Amino acid sequence: MVTTDRVHVETDDFDELYRVLSRVAERAGLELIDGKVHSKAGPDGTHGRIMQWLVRSCVRSRPELWLYPVQGLRVQRHRRGRARPDGALAPSGAFAGQGEWVDPAPVLMAVEVTSYDSDTDARDRTEKPRAYAETGIPVYLLIDRDSCEVTVYSEPDGVRYESARTVPFGKTVVLPDPVGITLETEQLKDWVR
Repeated sequence: MVTTDRVHVETDDFDELYRVLSRVAERAGLELIDGKVHSKAGPDGTHGRIMQWLVRSCVRSRPELWLYPVQGLRVQRHRRGRARPDGALAPSGAFAGQGEWVDPAPVLMAVEVTSYDSDTDARDRTEKPRAYAETGIPVYLLIDRDSCEVTVYSEPDGVRYESARTVPFGKTVVLPDPVGITLETEQLKDWVR
């Protein structure tokens, strides 16, 4: 996991770095949040199983939507950041014809499933909620495998989410409008260490 804590990186420089590294690796997994470059850990098999469950739950409830896995989003003020959430819920076909980093306007919900790495706390619990709120993404869903909890952030005010509701795995979670989906999280208990 590479994180630059001292160097502020401009968006154009990040985009060039990403293009170069993408030629070397199939998917570099790089993100730019608050001017810092982060390397996102690759998902483990259980992470993938959780995303599979979530995709099925979303499509079953709202078939006109799709949970796009690891879609690059232009985030933060003036869209100067680059994030790759584990999932971006948007209308089916919303990103057709766009490039690697898409306009986040159609995104109803960003999703992160915590990884077992040292950057999870800062990235998924602090930096990402702020970045998604600044972007105006209505809902941020954090599936936290460390604490065995689900947190639903909503009501972005352009700086932060004004509402955050946390429930333990096993409880029913209502994703507020514009998402309007109810999740039964009992199965998540089976997919943690």
